[in-house]
Amino acid sequence: MKRLSLFSLSILFFAACNSTASKKQNAALSYFDLKDYIAQEVKRLTLANPEIDKTVIVNKAAERKKLKIADWQKELSVFADADINKSAWHGLFQITKTKDAETYHSDNEKVPVKSLNIKYKNGKIYSIQLLISNTNSLYTSNDTLSYFPDSLYEVKKMQNIKLLKGKSYTITGRFLSAVK
Repeated sequence: MKRLSLFSLSILFFAACNSTASKKQNAALSYFDLKDYIAQEVKRLTLANPEIDKTVIVNKAAERKKLKIADWQKELSVFADADINKSAWHGLFQITKTKDAETYHSDNEKVPVKSLNIKYKNGKIYSIQLLISNTNSLYTSNDTLSYFPDSLYEVKKMQNIKLLKGKSYTITGRFLSAVK
């Protein structure tokens, strides 16, 4: 009888844990779901396998190649990592919405994502732009991320580390073929 009771309690305990986890997952997001949008783009681009004209510039030295991206999740991870729906950031963004745009802006020093701008054309996302700033006593980094579906993605980064020379880089990928 004790074994049956212990077994029943174990099942109830794990069921309670599961329902709490699923409630958290189903909770409405406060802001634009950038992480999910990028995940959908990764799936779409993986299937389409478009050719990209990719340019990487590090401290003014440039390299350019035409290629097919083997891992879109890795390629666009910097965008997904800039998701503003972290629970610690709830309520820290000012939201401005119009028919053709959404803007999320934060001046909070603990939030590195300073702004997320989404523009729409004919009800579809036309562009996404992010400004990210990280600062501490040893390091300053400013990133500008731009994503134009089926056209271009770009990551610009400027970083300064105390006692070292500043570094900047830009990664630009231009879609050479139409993506469906």
